[in-house]
Amino acid sequence: MGKNTTITYLLNPKNWWLPLLVIFIISIAGVTMIGVHTYTEAPPIPNYVSTGNKTIFSSEDVLDGQAVFQKYGLMEYGSMFGDGANRGPDYTAEALHYLAVYMNDYYRANLKAVENADLLEKGVAEKVKVEIKNNSYTEKENQVILTEAQAYAAIELVKYYQDKFTNQRAPGAFKPAGYITDAGELRSLTAFFFWGAWVCGVDRPGEKYSYTHNWPFDPEAGNTPSSAIILWSIIGALGLILGLGIVLYYHGKLEKLDDDAYTHHAQPFMTRGEILKFQPDAVQKSTYKYFYVAILLFGIQVLAGIMTVHDFVGFVNFFGLNISEALPITVTRSWHVQLSILWISACWIGASFFMMSLVSPGQSRKQVTLINTIFWLTILMVAGSFGGMLLGPKGLLGNNWYWLGHQGWEYVEIGKIWQVLLGVVFILWAITIYRGIKPVMKLKQPWALPNWLVYTTVSIILLLISGFIATPKTNFVIADFWRWMVVHMWAEAFFEVFTTVLIGYFMVVMGLVSRQAATRVIYLATLLFLGSGLLGISHNFYWNAKPVGTMALGSVFSTLQVIPLVLLTLEAWRFSKLPKLLENNNRVNGDQSKRFGFSEVFLFLVAVNFWNFFGAGVLGFIINLPIANYYEHGTYLTVNHGHAALMGVYGNLALAAILFCCQLLFKAEWWKPRLIKISFWSINTGLLLMVMLDLFPAGIWQFKTVTEQGLWFARSHRFIESNAFQTLTWLRIIGGSIFTIGGVLPLVWFITSSSKGLKEKQSPAITLETIQENSSIPIHQF
Repeated sequence: MGKNTTITYLLNPKNWWLPLLVIFIISIAGVTMIGVHTYTEAPPIPNYVSTGNKTIFSSEDVLDGQAVFQKYGLMEYGSMFGDGANRGPDYTAEALHYLAVYMNDYYRANLKAVENADLLEKGVAEKVKVEIKNNSYTEKENQVILTEAQAYAAIELVKYYQDKFTNQRAPGAFKPAGYITDAGELRSLTAFFFWGAWVCGVDRPGEKYSYTHNWPFDPEAGNTPSSAIILWSIIGALGLILGLGIVLYYHGKLEKLDDDAYTHHAQPFMTRGEILKFQPDAVQKSTYKYFYVAILLFGIQVLAGIMTVHDFVGFVNFFGLNISEALPITVTRSWHVQLSILWISACWIGASFFMMSLVSPGQSRKQVTLINTIFWLTILMVAGSFGGMLLGPKGLLGNNWYWLGHQGWEYVEIGKIWQVLLGVVFILWAITIYRGIKPVMKLKQPWALPNWLVYTTVSIILLLISGFIATPKTNFVIADFWRWMVVHMWAEAFFEVFTTVLIGYFMVVMGLVSRQAATRVIYLATLLFLGSGLLGISHNFYWNAKPVGTMALGSVFSTLQVIPLVLLTLEAWRFSKLPKLLENNNRVNGDQSKRFGFSEVFLFLVAVNFWNFFGAGVLGFIINLPIANYYEHGTYLTVNHGHAALMGVYGNLALAAILFCCQLLFKAEWWKPRLIKISFWSINTGLLLMVMLDLFPAGIWQFKTVTEQGLWFARSHRFIESNAFQTLTWLRIIGGSIFTIGGVLPLVWFITSSSKGLKEKQSPAITLETIQENSSIPIHQF
C-alpha cells in the first residue's frame, strides 16, 4: 500500500489535529447557525386580543402559564411540541385540535337548516383552516388580533382545561385529584397551551407552512406535511448511503492494513491468576462507595419506573392506599428519568478515579480526600434533588420551586441549586482527574491515552453550562434549545467519546489491545461520533419552531449517526471471539489461572455492541428522517428507542464499569460468576422483551393512528386508556419482571453485600506500565 494514502494519513497521530479541527469548525458553525436562528426566528409571545380590542390572553399570561407547566412538572405527564412524557396528551396537539373543533362549533351554530347545509358545513371547515393559518401578528404592537371564532374557542379552551384538572368525572381528567386547583394558574396554563397551538397552526411570516412545518398532523386544523419535509427526507437518505459507502470503503482498507498485526501479535491478557494477585491502593479502594451508591440508585430508578407504569394502567391502589396521591406520576417519572443519569454518572466518575490510579500510580493522599469530598457532595446533591422533585410538583416549596424543587424540564429536572452543586461536582471531578493524570500526561503527544480522559471530562463540564442559561420566563422555544444542548450533546456526542475512552482503558488493562490501538480507536470514534453527533442535534428541532435550515442539517447529520453504529456490528463478531482466541494463544490447557479473567464483565461489553446497533442504530434510524419523525414524534417509538439505547448502551456500560472495578476490589471467594451471568441474561432478555412485547408494537400502532386520525387522538385518553393499549402495557410486566427479579435485584444484593469482601492490603497496584505493549488492531469501534 502506498505511503501517501488517506488511510495512512489518518493513522499518523501527527496528522490527527486537522480532521478533528475541520469537524469542530463545521459543527460549531452549524450549531451556531441553529442558535442564531433560534433567537432571531423564534415565534413571538404576543398579546392575543379580540376584534373588539379585548385582551383574551396577554404575553405575561403565556409566560406565567409556562412557569405553571414547569412548576408542576407537567412535562413528566404530557408533552409540549412533542417533547416530554406520553402518559397524558401532547398539549400543543390537543389545544390545536380543540381550537379547530370549537371554531367549527361557533360557525355551525349560526348555520340555518337549509338545503345546502352539508355544503355550508364543509365551507365552514375550510374557513376555520384559513383562520388558523392566517398570521395577523404585528410586531410593533406585539399583538395578534383573533377572529370572533378564535376568541370564542380560546374561552372554551379555558373551560376545557379547568374541567380537566378540577373535575375528576371529566373525560381524561388529570389524576390524582386536586393536583392543580387555582383558577388563575389554570387560566395561565391554558394561555401557554393556546400559544403552543398558535405556533403550530399559524403560517410562519412569508411561508406557506407553520412555525413547526405544519406539525402536528391534524387535517382538521389544516396541518399536513410541508414540501420541505419530503425533500429533506430524500436528501437525508441519500446522504446516509453516500456517507456509509465512503466510510465502509476506508474501513475495508483499514482492515487490510491491520491484518498482519492482528493475526501475529496477540498479547498475553489479564488472567484470573493476575486478578487474584491484584492489590488495590487507597485511591482504588475509595471508589467502592461510588459503585455501592450507584447500584442502589439503579434499583430505586427501576422501582420508580415500575410505579410510573402502574399509573399508566391505573393499578395504583395497594392495601386501600392510592399511591398516586402521595407519589403522582410527575414525581415517579422524574425520579425514573433523572436517576438514570445520576446512577450512570456515579459509575463513570468512580471508574475514572479507579482507572486514574492505574494509569498514574503513586497518587497523593489529597486525592483520596478529594474523591471523598466529591462523593459526599454527590450524596447531598442526589438527596436534595430527589426530595425537591417530590416537593416541587406537589406545590410544597412555594416560589422556591425553581431553585429547590423541579425545573420542569425532562432530563433536566433537578432544581437549579442542585444543578449548581452538580456543576461543582463535575469541576472537582475534572480537577481530581487532571491532578492524578498530570504526571503521565505527554504534552508533546496530545493524543496519548491519558490526555483523552482529561479532554472528555472538561468537555462534559462545558456542556453543563448550557443548562444555566434559560429561566422560566425564557421563550419556551429558546429555552428548549439550551435544554437539548445539554441532553443531546451529552448523550450523543461527548458521553459517547468519554465512554469510548473509558472502555479503551478497560481493554488495555484486560490485555485485549495495545495502548496505541486503543488510542487509535478513540480518535476514529471521536471523528465519527462528533462528526455526526454535534450537528445531529438538529433532529431534535424539526418541530420546535426552527426554520428549514435546521431541518436540513438534522435530516443529513442525524442519519449519519447510524454509520459508527454500523461499524460496531462489523467488529462485533471478532470482538466476541477475541478472549477465546487469546486463551488459545496463552496455552491454557485446563489451567484455570491462565483463563481470561473478565469473562463476566466482557458479556456486558458485548451487550453494549448489540444495543448500540439495535437500540441506538436501528430503532433510532426508523424515527430520524423528517417524514417518519413528522408522524412518529411524540409517540411510543421515541420511548422505544430511548429505553433500548439508554439502558442497552449506557446501562450495560455502567454495569460493566462497576463489575470491572469490583472484580479487582473483591476477594476471589466473594466473586460470584454464576449470579452475574444470570443477572446479565435477565437484564438484557428482559429489556428485549419489554421492547418487543410493548414499546415497539405500541409505538407502531400509535404511529399508524397518527397517520389516520392525528397526533391529538393518538395521545388522547381514549387511545391511551383503550383496552388494546392497556394490554400492551400490561405485557411489559413479562420483560420487566425478568429484568428486575432476575437481573437488578441480584446485582444490587451482590454489590452491596460484598463490602466485607474488599481486599484488605493496599500495596501498590499494577499499572498500565506493567502491561506488555503489543500492536493488535482496533477490535471495537465504541
